[in-house]
Amino acid sequence: MFKKIALLALMLAAFSGSLMAQTRFGHINSSEVVGMMSDTKKADEDLKKFTSDLQTQLKAMVEELQNKYQDYQAKKATLADAVKEIREKEIQDLQQRIDDFQQSAQQNIGKKKEELYSPIFKKVEKAIKEVAAEGKYGYIFDSSTGTVLYAQDSDNILDLVKKKLNLTGMPAAPADEKPKAPRK
Repeated sequence: MFKKIALLALMLAAFSGSLMAQTRFGHINSSEVVGMMSDTKKADEDLKKFTSDLQTQLKAMVEELQNKYQDYQAKKATLADAVKEIREKEIQDLQQRIDDFQQSAQQNIGKKKEELYSPIFKKVEKAIKEVAAEGKYGYIFDSSTGTVLYAQDSDNILDLVKKKLNLTGMPAAPADEKPKAPRK
């Protein structure tokens, strides 16, 4: 019985070893591809303008706060207590609006970034999947995210994905570029 189990285990190990030998591995720096795309340049410009518009609004609110505060400080000694309270409340309310605006602006910038870059990431992901299917790759590792802990030599599919995305004229990837295994 022990011989049968050992023989079966040996056959399974040999079979799985032959399957592994047939699996192709590839890697790509997806950040590099995304950075090459004209869609990314447009998204960068749109996000920069969106952020700039929000900063302009914030700057106007801060100037208004500063002006109200300086005016309050200049007239504080001559104001009645009731008027002082009203002015202080106005200043506090404006400060709160600025704080709320800043928080909302950060959320809106995050949403805008997602809105602008999501289609780009999907396009790259689709091209990578197509290249993987066409090249019969079993695995593609993204070397830009550091998810490769160890990899045997693999093919860099950057040029194939660039071709799929019509990114010709971009510098070619070095042929010897391999993901680095971490030191142990």
